[in-house]
Parts: sequence; C-alpha cells; structure tokens
Amino acid sequence: MVNNPQMVDLQKLTADNFTKQTGITVNYTVLPENDVRDKISQEFSSQAGQYDVATISNFEVPFYAKNGWLHPLDDYVKADTGFNQADILPSMTTSLTADDGKLYAEPFYGESSFLMYRKDVFAAKGLTVPDKPTWQQVADLATRVDGAQPGMKGICLRGQPGWGELMAPLTTVVNTFGGTWFTKDWQAQLTSPQWSQATNFYVNLVRTHGEAGAPQAGFTECLNNLEQGKVAMWYDATSAAGALEGSGSPVAGKIGYAQAPVVQTKSSGWLYTWAWGMQKASKHADNAWKFISWASGKDYENLVGNKLGWASVPAGKRASLYANPSYQQAAAAFYQQTLTSIQSADPRNPGVQPRPTIGIQFVDIPEFTDLGTQVSQAISSSIAGQLGVDQALAQSQQLAAKVASKYQGK
Repeated sequence: MVNNPQMVDLQKLTADNFTKQTGITVNYTVLPENDVRDKISQEFSSQAGQYDVATISNFEVPFYAKNGWLHPLDDYVKADTGFNQADILPSMTTSLTADDGKLYAEPFYGESSFLMYRKDVFAAKGLTVPDKPTWQQVADLATRVDGAQPGMKGICLRGQPGWGELMAPLTTVVNTFGGTWFTKDWQAQLTSPQWSQATNFYVNLVRTHGEAGAPQAGFTECLNNLEQGKVAMWYDATSAAGALEGSGSPVAGKIGYAQAPVVQTKSSGWLYTWAWGMQKASKHADNAWKFISWASGKDYENLVGNKLGWASVPAGKRASLYANPSYQQAAAAFYQQTLTSIQSADPRNPGVQPRPTIGIQFVDIPEFTDLGTQVSQAISSSIAGQLGVDQALAQSQQLAAKVASKYQGK
C-alpha cells in the first residue's frame, strides 16, 4: 500500500484491533506512491496472487476491472450488513464501479477540490469570496489581493509537471470552460477553442498573480505558500484543509473555503480516492474482504478518532462521519464545504459533453499517465514563459491524437 500518513496509522492499529478480533494476520508492503503503483500494476497484471489486497485509486479501478484483474465485491457487500454500502458517499461508489456495473473497490479516504483563501486578508480589503465563485470572480479577486501583504501573491495554482500535479487542477478548469480531452468517439480536442481559452486563462492567471517559482510548484509547494503567507488563495485538494487547520499551522482559523470555481458547469471539483481492491487471483478472498470491510468501515473511523484524534480520521467516504459531532467539531472550518465538494463531483458527467471514459481530472485509460505528464510538461513551459500556449497545445494535440487512434472504432 501507499506510504501516506493515514495508511501508516492503519498499519500501527491493525495487530491490536483487526488481528485481535479476527485472528487474521496482515502482512504489509508499504511504498511511496510511484513505486507502489508500479509494483501493484506488475503484480495484478500477472495475477501472481502474492498480494490479496492493494491500495488502488479510482483511476486504476475501471481498466483493472476491464482486464479481469480485480475481484468484484458486490456479493461480499450484500452479505456483510455491518459494512453498510449506503453510507459510502454515492460519488465514491460510482467512481469505483466499472462499466459492467459491478463494484470493484472500497474507499479508504477520498477528496475533491475547492478554493481556500485567507479570510483576514480579504476582510481587511473589504472583499468577499462567494461560496460558489466563477473563475472570472477568482481572477478578479486575485488581482485585488495581490500585494495585500508584503511578498503576498494573489493565488497559488499548480505548475509542476505531472499527470497528477498540474494536469489535475487544469483539467477541471478545461471541463468547466466547456472542453474535454476526447469526444465520445475518441477525437482529441486539445486545440479546441475551449481548451485554448481554459489554458490561456490558467497560464495567464498564474503568470500574472500566481506564486513565485510556479513551474516547479505542486501540491506541497502551494500548501507551504498558503501557510507562510506568500499567497492569498489556493485552488487544490480538499485534503489540504486538515494541514491548514492543524495545531502547528500558522494560518489555522484564518482560512475560508469555497466550492471549486466554475464557468459553464454547476460544479467542477475533482474526485480522487485511495481504495482497497482485491486481486482476482487472491487465495484468501474471504479474509481479504474482512480486512477491506474493517479498514473502510465506520468502526475504524471511530477507532482512529478516539485513539489518534478526529483530525487523523481517513475522511471523505462515509456520510455518517460528516454527521458525527466529534468530527464536526474537529473539522468545523471545512467539513461542510468538503462534503458538498465530494457530493457534487460527477465522475461520469464532469463537463458539458459526453465522454468516452469515466473520470473528472483524468481520462481513465492506462496511457493517460504518460500522455498527461507530457502535456503537463508543455504547459508548464508556457507558465515558465518558454513556450506559447497555442504551441504547447498543438504539440499536445498530436500526442493525444496518437493515443486516441488506439481506441477509435472500438
């Protein structure tokens, strides 16, 4: 599994709780994200059966399922009344359901994206951030708060290359501007007017009012910039709120939260989850489900809340957590906006036109990791001022058309 803090907590709590209750021993292999993705891909594609369960995201689930690498979970869910699938947020269930209508993974924690801003800075300027802003409103506000404090820029937007770095927020902007990577019949669209408008808007905003060192700025750099008072706003993952409101954060209590900005769509936030998938070749399927049921269960959330604190709970997946007074108190600043963001995310219909695959901030094909990264490199060069946006998109269109040709007519 991936070495994120919530997973490390799970590893520590397993022996004294899950193993004690069930007698089942869990052997973990814990690796950084890129390494774990490679290892799981190799393991599941060969169906070696060495691992029974792995952390996979909603990006992998649809094509892993299509390839026959995953064990469907519907029968286990039906038999395990204590698990309560109805409590899992519907957008999460949808994102982990394949085209055959079967459920192939259960979420461990999930996130969407939203706008974060310094309430005190905006109040001092007499400015209000709408609960559901448009991108034009955000751009106007960025202009007005740029320089509000010494060394403070208007907004932080990712510029670091990577299909999961720059391309995640930018694709949500493209979606709401009316663009799409591909039409329903796999025609690449990266030179469309909508792609051009969205990308020019994003690049111009970050070049004019964005953070210093934008072409190298990813999630971590933007988090640091907002915490250190170097930016007044940031559009990114809802999961950032826990760090911003944490006990050691210099901006705890100073941050406001608004929905992901829109243009043509009702919502535009992304959807991502680290989830538990069971290998089809697992020789311990029943025990594997018992582990999944425990790790994604309500009782585990309560265990973490009571033992490690409610801020450490793997959130973003169960409606009951957001109704829990202890969690509401710990996450008072952001829980409602986070829940609204996740609930309004629509992975099957994220834009204004039909799509060939599920996915909001990605296209759900194995080739997207490479394609998205190459496109992001070109657009990051535009943010750096080394390449015109139209030139970057023309290069990207050729790459996308090549990938699309594999799927056309299928």
